[in-house]
Amino acid sequence: MTAAKTWGSEPYWGLGYEFDPQWILTPAQQELQAKLIDQCATVLRPNAIASDANLIYPRKNFEALASLGLLGLFVPKEWGGLGENHTCAAMIVETIARYGCPSTAMCYTMHLGAVAAALFRAHHSPELQQLLQRLDKDVLIGTLSYSDPETGSHFWYPISSGAERVPDGWKVRKQASWTTSAGFADWYIVQTTSPEFDGNYSDLSCFLIYADEVKAEPHKWDALGLRGNQSGTLLVDGVTVPVNRMVGPRGDGTSSNDEIVDPFFLLCSSACWSGIAMGAIDIAKRHVTRKKHVDVGMRVADYPTIQDYFGEAIIDTNTCRSFTFSMSKLLDDLTNNCDWSIHDDLTALPRSAYLSWYWQIKFAAAKNVAQVCDKMLHACGGSGYKKDMEIERYLRDGKAGWVMGPTNEVLRQFVGKLALLGMESLDYWNQTVNERVLYNETKKLDAEGKRQLAAKLLAEAAIAEEQSAPLPVTASV
Repeated sequence: MTAAKTWGSEPYWGLGYEFDPQWILTPAQQELQAKLIDQCATVLRPNAIASDANLIYPRKNFEALASLGLLGLFVPKEWGGLGENHTCAAMIVETIARYGCPSTAMCYTMHLGAVAAALFRAHHSPELQQLLQRLDKDVLIGTLSYSDPETGSHFWYPISSGAERVPDGWKVRKQASWTTSAGFADWYIVQTTSPEFDGNYSDLSCFLIYADEVKAEPHKWDALGLRGNQSGTLLVDGVTVPVNRMVGPRGDGTSSNDEIVDPFFLLCSSACWSGIAMGAIDIAKRHVTRKKHVDVGMRVADYPTIQDYFGEAIIDTNTCRSFTFSMSKLLDDLTNNCDWSIHDDLTALPRSAYLSWYWQIKFAAAKNVAQVCDKMLHACGGSGYKKDMEIERYLRDGKAGWVMGPTNEVLRQFVGKLALLGMESLDYWNQTVNERVLYNETKKLDAEGKRQLAAKLLAEAAIAEEQSAPLPVTASV
């Protein structure tokens, strides 16, 4: 039986461990969780209030996480890390979001994604290995930069990017619309189109970029919620990096997306949203069990309506948590508890076979957190609007779940199209012609309209052929 949950030296005022799936954690993970909750009470949560009020990046919280070895959570023990698995990662992110600081939880999610992307191709890279071994000692915060100002949350389509081979290595240009920790991270994994790009946007590559090689505008960040995470623009303006800073082989970006970025980001961000939902339930419980209506001799918690609110919120949130932890268990099983040595084989991509499931857990958790935080605000009545209760902050932070890319609109359509029309219908890089739509539109044209369209298409085909024709070879004299 798990020990009673505490908050400092006192019993915890929210839900106890009887509402947490403690059976999924090893004894070592439970011990780590308890240490982290203590750290949330003394460091992370007080800093969260300041971050929200003053747009402060939570570096002090990362320093506290590093003291527990959490920046190197996935890093193999032989490289100085904790060597932990996906289940532990989901638990850690949820714990930070619930008891500590949701902004820190999201920055940490992106850090774990960057660490995973580095570990994915670190086996033959001394540069990556050296970085990974220093994460906790030097508090080196990483993040992913995959978005694009032209394509938004369609992060797999980096139009405003590129890389080329130069004598000293790779000349990298990257323009990102949304990068968590932009301007504050110490290192970045960025995705661009590959060197020798020929117009096929599925040809992607990743690069390791350091803090002094990027330009950011953190002063522009002022958001509804997650106000400490500094998610803003990032520019790598034609920076030349050594050859060993390409992460994996040329063209490895698509594999990295499907095997690493999607699974880790969607798993951990789902845990973040569920952590925020549980945090709101905890705060609301503290209020409704203490607040009394003297005129009728009842606490707010004594009203059946309030009990119904809590029952539904707990059941829905634990449904999402169970779904997320089910996927973390699958990932652990697929990879022998997150054994990175399997990726010494570049073709080993076990996580990528379950992409549609990662989409589903993010959609469910992001949908649920907004509903739960809203209902807990209702349960607290007018008191919930007061900032000192914190529930309004959790509500604002949770709202980010739906709109954070891939947005829930994108994910539900992905799942629906996949189920009804097959994988090819998703057409990530806009390469497949939808002939049904094409024929339906052209049949609306009269004879003259069809002739005009045909002439236009023939002219475009002629230009395309001319551009792709090889240059004539002339003899030198």
